Amino acid sequence: MSIFHLLTALKPGRSKAGQSARFIVAFGLLLAMAGCSSTLSRVETWDGEPAAAANAATLKAPGAIQVSRINGRNMSNFLMDDLPLDYALLPGENEVIFTYKTIWAKSGVVENGESKVHVYTSEPRVVRFNAEQDEVYRFQFDQPESRSEAEQMAEDFVATVVTVDGQEVVAESSVWTPAVASDRTPIPEGGQVGSAETTALETLKSVWATATEEEKKAFLRWAFE
Repeated sequence: MSIFHLLTALKPGRSKAGQSARFIVAFGLLLAMAGCSSTLSRVETWDGEPAAAANAATLKAPGAIQVSRINGRNMSNFLMDDLPLDYALLPGENEVIFTYKTIWAKSGVVENGESKVHVYTSEPRVVRFNAEQDEVYRFQFDQPESRSEAEQMAEDFVATVVTVDGQEVVAESSVWTPAVASDRTPIPEGGQVGSAETTALETLKSVWATATEEEKKAFLRWAFE
């Protein structure tokens, strides 16, 4: 949930009744955000009840960092715009895939139907690090001071994972690319894929191997929307 939803709700109405209704809706949204914050403030990233969960580490992600997967597990169900979240990590090696998203208000007059904000989102990034028992980590990255800086940052975004006091860097992000096996299955002649002998995974591998960089970026954007 974004602060822009609240701003929309608080926009003056044409009557006192309309203003009162918007105030009630906005108040309800605030309560909902508070409730979401309390129930989703620490997201477990494993299945079942592993013994190591009792000493899980914590990764703190600000609203600008949207974590999509951890150790292959989909975190999309927990994504909420502009809401900081804490992720509980089992001790040991962890892989975190995320994107960076920043929102800037547009200056000047905005025409009807046009978005009132600029939204800049990075390509998927990944950090891999060894989480220690009961340790707390956080993302660290530069803060843009202008819209142009924000746009540039989204294109070449780099973040580090540090201990909560910022004294130790444990990982630096890099561009995430899905792993593709070296023994790729060739695409059948005529461009037909998905035959009875070809599994969906093998088809994806072969298509990925022949895709251009722009096609790969477009696919990654679609996969993480």
